[in-house]
Amino acid sequence: MSRLHPVQVIAVTGGKGGVGKSNVSINLAMALSEMGRRVVVLDADLGLANIDVLLGITSSRNIGDVLSGECTLREVMVEGPGGIKIVPASSGTQHLTHLSPLEHAGLINAFSEISNDLDVLIIDTAAGISEQVLSFARASQEILMVVCDEPTSITDCYAVIKLLNKNHDLFRFRVLANMVRSSEEGRNLFNKLSKVTERFLEVALQYEGSIPFDETVRKAVQRQRPVYEAYPRSKASLAFRQLAQRVDNWPLPTGPRGNLEFFVERLVQH
Repeated sequence: MSRLHPVQVIAVTGGKGGVGKSNVSINLAMALSEMGRRVVVLDADLGLANIDVLLGITSSRNIGDVLSGECTLREVMVEGPGGIKIVPASSGTQHLTHLSPLEHAGLINAFSEISNDLDVLIIDTAAGISEQVLSFARASQEILMVVCDEPTSITDCYAVIKLLNKNHDLFRFRVLANMVRSSEEGRNLFNKLSKVTERFLEVALQYEGSIPFDETVRKAVQRQRPVYEAYPRSKASLAFRQLAQRVDNWPLPTGPRGNLEFFVERLVQH
């Protein structure tokens, strides 16, 4: 029964653009897949679908076609590198929070159909702090905040945490420092962010490590391939492997919160 199969739903977000969220989503997905997990990546940047660009995949269908009942989620999923599956974004479905009852039911059915076929759902959210980004984050069990060492990244990250905390009562956030020059820089970055949050918010931040700045990541992007596949021995790939091992040890959701239907229910709540 699909209801009994727990699925880890992780929203990868960060507020500002350019912090490497899509790269983190794809490479983390690949590292988890290599560990034997069945991973689906949902490109939730509904305005600027960029995962297909990053991977050089073209898809004729997207989540919008699922909502309109033209096809199932399985038919929309595209085979990505390393055995991961991708649900391409659609620029026409900005308003997942304003679905008609029929679309709402369709989305829940779409996800419950595939919930036995996956272990981890990674949601690559859009940049910024739109209502759409907040709904995806609010509906997920885990929120991975990607932050890099520039002031705007820290302030945007703080803004997302504050909104989710104040408006949606979320209090636990996991933080990944991206594109850092050293592990100390990553730790310092986390400390900067947690200093501000401790002063003004009642939240718990957990540090999930860092991904080093690595030239091969840029080279991989130019080749439209994930660094994990193109340069498996690079510093970045090794860091993604370590991150995946940590993620794999996160507690699995139990009870009704653990199923995909619950994720979709929360996603479409007004």
